[in-house]
Amino acid sequence: MLFRRIVLLVTLAVTGTLAAHGQDDTSPRGRKYKAPPPTSHIEILVVKGFNGKPIPNAAVIFHPVKDGRDEGNLEIKTDPDGKAIIDVIPTGSTVTLQVIASGFATHAEEFVLSDPSKNILVKMLRPQAQISVYEDNRGKLSERAPGVQEPAKPTPPPAQPIPPPASTTPPATPPQ
Repeated sequence: MLFRRIVLLVTLAVTGTLAAHGQDDTSPRGRKYKAPPPTSHIEILVVKGFNGKPIPNAAVIFHPVKDGRDEGNLEIKTDPDGKAIIDVIPTGSTVTLQVIASGFATHAEEFVLSDPSKNILVKMLRPQAQISVYEDNRGKLSERAPGVQEPAKPTPPPAQPIPPPASTTPPATPPQ
């Protein structure tokens, strides 16, 4: 009976020492867990500038930079309600936001992500005329229609009616 108690105490002492050694944060061995940096929740709402209706399937591109280190590009598409939600960008990053939608001018802005949550409203505009030092085009609409531009195709000449073919058989003689 005494032997069993001694063995039990020695076993508990050894396992307790090993367990404590594995949990020790000052130990030079083993791998330390490093928690990921805190991230922010970002909601982007993309709407048409002239009527406020949402734009589905617009590309929303994030380019975060934290402490001078590029974190890469992240791209998501808007849902049918015009919303894009992301929550993996570290808080404290400087983020360049770019929104691209078919038929609209590209929108870009830069902001510092200092809060744990951020809501951004993006109003997309129709393409504007190019700014030139020779002509003041501010506020003028683009002269080209939005969308894919194709070269003008020449119109074919109007179709001429086709005459009936000439027959090679002699006309039939009427019966007498």
